[in-house]
Amino acid sequence: MLRLRAVATTERLRLAAAGRFVHRRATKTRRPPPPPPTPPKPPQKPTPFTFHGVTWHDPYSWMSDLNDGVAMRHMDVCMEQEEKYTEAVMVASGADRLRRRLHIEMAPRLASDPCTPPVRWGPWLYYRRAEDEKQYPVLCRRSASLHDEFISYSEPSAGFDFQTGKRIEQKLVDYNQEAERFGGYSYEELSEVSPDHHFLAYTMYDKDKDSFTLSVKDLTTGSLCDKPRADRVANLSWAMNGKALLYTVTDSDKRPYRIFCSILGSNKDDVLILEEHNENAYINIRNTKDFQFVTVNIFSNFSSKVYLINAADPLSGMTLVWECEPHAHCIVEHHQGYLYLFTDAARGGEPVDSHYLLRHVAKDYDSGSNWESVLLEEPGVTIEDVDFCETHVVLILKEGKSFRICSVALPLSMGGNVPVHLSALQPCFLPLPEHVCQIAPGPNYDYHSSIMRFTISSPVMPDAVVDYNLLNGKWLIVQQLNMLQERTKTLYGTAAAASSIKQSSLPNNLGTNCQHHDADGMWHELSEFYACEYYDVPSNNEVLVPLTIVYSRKHKQEGSPGLLHGHGAYGELLDKRWRSELKSLLDRGWVIAYADVRGGGGGGKKWHHDGRRTKKQNSIIDYVSCAEFLVGEGIVQENKLAGWGYSAGGLLVASAINIRPDLFRAAVLKVPFLDVCSTLLYPILPLTRVEYEEFGYPVELEDFLAIRKYSPYDNIPKDVPYPAVLITSSFNTRFGVWEAAKWVAKVREQTIYDPQRPILLNLTADIIDGSKYLESKELALEAAFLIKMVSDS
Repeated sequence: MLRLRAVATTERLRLAAAGRFVHRRATKTRRPPPPPPTPPKPPQKPTPFTFHGVTWHDPYSWMSDLNDGVAMRHMDVCMEQEEKYTEAVMVASGADRLRRRLHIEMAPRLASDPCTPPVRWGPWLYYRRAEDEKQYPVLCRRSASLHDEFISYSEPSAGFDFQTGKRIEQKLVDYNQEAERFGGYSYEELSEVSPDHHFLAYTMYDKDKDSFTLSVKDLTTGSLCDKPRADRVANLSWAMNGKALLYTVTDSDKRPYRIFCSILGSNKDDVLILEEHNENAYINIRNTKDFQFVTVNIFSNFSSKVYLINAADPLSGMTLVWECEPHAHCIVEHHQGYLYLFTDAARGGEPVDSHYLLRHVAKDYDSGSNWESVLLEEPGVTIEDVDFCETHVVLILKEGKSFRICSVALPLSMGGNVPVHLSALQPCFLPLPEHVCQIAPGPNYDYHSSIMRFTISSPVMPDAVVDYNLLNGKWLIVQQLNMLQERTKTLYGTAAAASSIKQSSLPNNLGTNCQHHDADGMWHELSEFYACEYYDVPSNNEVLVPLTIVYSRKHKQEGSPGLLHGHGAYGELLDKRWRSELKSLLDRGWVIAYADVRGGGGGGKKWHHDGRRTKKQNSIIDYVSCAEFLVGEGIVQENKLAGWGYSAGGLLVASAINIRPDLFRAAVLKVPFLDVCSTLLYPILPLTRVEYEEFGYPVELEDFLAIRKYSPYDNIPKDVPYPAVLITSSFNTRFGVWEAAKWVAKVREQTIYDPQRPILLNLTADIIDGSKYLESKELALEAAFLIKMVSDS
């Protein structure tokens, strides 16, 4: 009986325990979800501002008062609250878990080569490489004559010279040590090796002075020279074959206004060559490729001037060789007795829409006469850039939406007849892949070498660093990421080409193709897997805006989400290069689109001018038109479109959202320019003439009214649903973090609160550009935010 009673008791306990377990499990499933995180609400302190008779109140102007200690303490608290809120939202939405998964996915693709492709200059190969477990790279060189047949583009430091008993590699600058010299954080802005390869002049950022400090290193001894040592240095140029250095310094507003000449090894003070007293004038210096001259560009509101300094005698004075209207682009080169000028200045008093090439006999140059045109205009063809070496000039051309690159032998064989058609110069058109969106000249320091380096970019191909031999047309891909194997493809030797190259389609009157094939090499294009399409989108019944879209042939489906990039400022090309992090979106069915709106580059000077200052609204209208096109044509599903903008592109996207908040589901704004009116009227960080020329001079009434109309901070709509937005900023950006903080606070205050569409501020580390790990972590955060806010909405 005792045993039966015990069994019965045990059974009752088991059933009771089971009941409690079932009860706990049922209770857990019925538990309501936790409330969404509450966004921070910084205090409002409305401050009145009046300008041109217009009065407005800014409730968050205290955030930018850097001289108010109490305000800055409040700002620190606000930034800490924003950081916690962003983390809480990411966790609550599941985006944090997705971010970690994306980070693991992206990191291998974003891992850069441990070494840059070596640049051959004279007897040396120069390159930068990473040091194990160190943040900053090391600048090195090695003799190009040692074991030339074993030179590797991925490991040029490998090898040992058994004749001298020394390593082949010579370390020039360890930037980890430089960072320590400047308090633990620094980065290089400029570095120039002297033409005799004996000295290296470079500038490092000093965070305490907020400027760049000049140092010169003796490459024979490895020690720093006693002089020159200077702060606030903006430009460098060598003279006297490396025995003298010219440099410019800036004033307190970061305006380059003085040129000094320092004679290396001399005890004498550096000589002041020029001081520009006009507060609206800016100075820039550079060497011609043959190091025979130093060119001095002086830009002001009244004119653009180019002077020459004889590099053999830098203290002999400056000679004016060119003068034109303000804000013109003017680059002077010298080649075998001729000066060449690449410019977009007005011709005969008439403005032009693109660049052209002039030349002049060097021995009797003057500023106004006898400059002769080199090339006749070709319909639909523009010259985007030029580069010179001793034997050739290379022209980067654009024909419609297509880029071309060709070489022309020097000296030019024009027989005294100028200008001529390009075909008369027998150009050799160099091979390119399809869908090229950008061609960037490489360093190309060696004037006497006929091998020139260019970086070829495409929306459906990782950047290819290519060496073109201009004498025989052979070409070599020296570095390109292979996305299919997710490793870097590196070629060795002296001859390689692409079997997959498509023959360039050229007008018969332009020239001939120079194609040299080798089945061992190929462009690592991804067009088999990712489609690239082009559209012309009508905008406001005025212009057709070029729109480029990229999508996965395998994963795109009906109702795809989309991401629309835009920039539209400074006449700069929109960055449409293949970006490895976007593969994670493409492979999830996203459409990536690029809107070449007015204000940006690629459409000539008029295209740029039609999207700046009082016409800045055109950029925003163009972007909205492209967004409407994507949704209206069914390329992107309604309510699944996101925007993306960096810096001035952040202004573009934020302004577009203000106009059509219903059109966008989300947006990512990276270090955006948002509080335009206050920043231009009351700059906290020094602004240059370029910023005012681009966004407007608020002291002028027409510009002021235009700024008030498009400024994102001043035009946030009231009582409407707003898309989810992720803003990334830091304390070391061109536009202060207070701009992002003010905009975030005002959007939350004025728009309808929706926890499913959060407004997040993410503060990044200042060193993110120097760390692939931190960069991939931030990119994974952006992608996770977009997927959760758009795809999973």
